[in-house]
Amino acid sequence: MAPAGTVEVAAARLLEAIDAIGQDYPHLAAYVLDEHRRLRKHVAVFVDGRLIRGQAALDLVLAPETDIYVMQALSGG
Repeated sequence: MAPAGTVEVAAARLLEAIDAIGQDYPHLAAYVLDEHRRLRKHVAVFVDGRLIRGQAALDLVLAPETDIYVMQALSGG
């Protein structure tokens, strides 16, 4: 189950933030990362309003007040 509202974590990098929230919400971390700890293709991650893509994104350095949004990526017509 995903948290309702805003959750604050202390993290220097995006992967650390996902790991931190995964301690309280393990299903959420498993939804975002696959078994190889890569971003899943069906998940869109936005950091400060910018869509983050690729595995290098997990090493993205976060500022103290960074906003991260995780949502299901939609496709189709």
